[in-house]
Amino acid sequence: MSIEAIRQVTETEQANKQSRAAAEAEARQLVLDAERNGTELLKQVRSDAAEQGKDLLRQAEERAALRAQEIAREAEAESRRQREQAEQHLDETAEFIVERVVKH
Repeated sequence: MSIEAIRQVTETEQANKQSRAAAEAEARQLVLDAERNGTELLKQVRSDAAEQGKDLLRQAEERAALRAQEIAREAEAESRRQREQAEQHLDETAEFIVERVVKH
């Protein structure tokens, strides 16, 4: 083999080593970038989930407050109805008591 052929083989081998080292470095960088992007995406998803949870909780609290107001209004209306009904029977009850006291 001539010296020129040996030099070409050596240069080709050296170029292959450099290409391989560059490819390995690029692959390591791609892995690092993917891990960093994955971590950032995970943080964003967690943050979004936390915000969504807070929003759902706020909505549930608003619905509960509205339902509590509705129940309070219904209870007040029922109380008023029962009071009016009792007042209607008050005269009848008084007459009944007077009759029982007078007869005995």
